[in-house]
Amino acid sequence: MTLRQQVEQLLPGWKRWYPSLFDAATDLGLLRARICSPDSLLLSKRHAPIQSAAQAAHRRQWGAADG
Repeated sequence: MTLRQQVEQLLPGWKRWYPSLFDAATDLGLLRARICSPDSLLLSKRHAPIQSAAQAAHRRQWGAADG
């Protein structure tokens, strides 16, 4: 079920009271903030697995030696 469907099921006339789906979903408790460590927000850490996979694919394709 999509977020819009959940909001419409709980509050059918939400568009009359809320400027956005996000605001309605937040007030209804469907969206909640989560606490996370600041370290997990670094893009370099979040994208590291993707970058290393791309580098490995490049080495496989072009025959570069590890080292």
